[in-house]
Amino acid sequence: MMKFLVMMLFMMPLCLKKNMFWLVQMLLMLMMLMFMNLTISVENFGNMSYMFGCDMISYGLILLSIWISSLMIMASESLYKNKFYSNLFLFNIIFLLFMLYLTFSVMNLFLFYLFFESSLIPTLMLIIGWGYQPERIQAGMYLLFYTLFASLPLLMGIFYVYQEMNYMMMYFLKFYDYNLFMLYLCLIMAFLVKMPMYFVHLWLPKAHVEAPISGSMILAAIMLKLGGYGLLRIMIILQKINFKMGYIWIVISLIGGFYISLKCFCQIDMKSLIAYSSVAHMSVVIGGIMTMNYWGYMGSYILMIGHGLCSSGMFCLSNMNYERLNSRSLFMNKGMMNFMPSMSLWWFLLMSSNMAAPPSLNLMGEISLINSLVSWSWLSMIMLMSISFF
Repeated sequence: MMKFLVMMLFMMPLCLKKNMFWLVQMLLMLMMLMFMNLTISVENFGNMSYMFGCDMISYGLILLSIWISSLMIMASESLYKNKFYSNLFLFNIIFLLFMLYLTFSVMNLFLFYLFFESSLIPTLMLIIGWGYQPERIQAGMYLLFYTLFASLPLLMGIFYVYQEMNYMMMYFLKFYDYNLFMLYLCLIMAFLVKMPMYFVHLWLPKAHVEAPISGSMILAAIMLKLGGYGLLRIMIILQKINFKMGYIWIVISLIGGFYISLKCFCQIDMKSLIAYSSVAHMSVVIGGIMTMNYWGYMGSYILMIGHGLCSSGMFCLSNMNYERLNSRSLFMNKGMMNFMPSMSLWWFLLMSSNMAAPPSLNLMGEISLINSLVSWSWLSMIMLMSISFF
């Protein structure tokens, strides 16, 4: 695990040299191929050291992070052509990837919190530094304060767990099970805001609309998945209390997902539309995790990976339209299929995978999640049908 960290550290000074834009992108692709060669255990942590380890959940999300970082550089070619601080931009992306890699591979709960919060800083720099409108500062503040407000209780919860157990290693968490409501709230609220759950989702459309293409891609593909990853990890010690309280989050997320999918009908901004569809997808993921069964866990993990791949692609395509027309309005962009037939193929492929058409990962994930939610309560079928159709 350490060799990839060293590789990223040595790429950072390379970013600050001239004409290294495409070399860094190629190195990221090479790093992804090297990472794919790791042997991973499905059940247990592998490649372990004192601080780092990697199991199936972190393996998929680290791979997704490296892949998306490489695509972010490819999608931001206009920065390189216009010489718009492209060196600093590269440095920012590699630093963000460094933080995400540490977040997904670290074994200590406190260090997980530290890197979980640190990944916010380069994202904020991307939005404020390379965003489009002056409103990007407001969007950055929304992102910062929503996340920080929910994250401080998480820190208190982690220290309480340490006080009780005298260690913070993730693979020992399964030996404890807490039944305290306040601890439960403290530990999961930060992840629900990050997902985001309905009611605490207002920062997401703002951040997406104001962010540059690279910011939107990393927000949709990885930042939302940090919340899901945290929930999958922390739920081990909250099983008892979640059997009593989990229905609250399932009800809020399913009804909220239905309302958000209706709200998508009213959107005329392409980025805003894709951002709201992300909230609807993540609401089903929250429901699946809260059911606490195998189908729910597997389905939420698969859907997180699938959604990360297709939603970042859709943001990239909407940016291609924006670069040509200087508008993200659906009214201005309609009829583009006549000019760019090859692009319409990509729109079709990515949108069909976003709505879970057969060959996509999303289909597997959604079938598993529907299975888990219906086995939890058949009444959830009503909301699931509504979300699926709208």
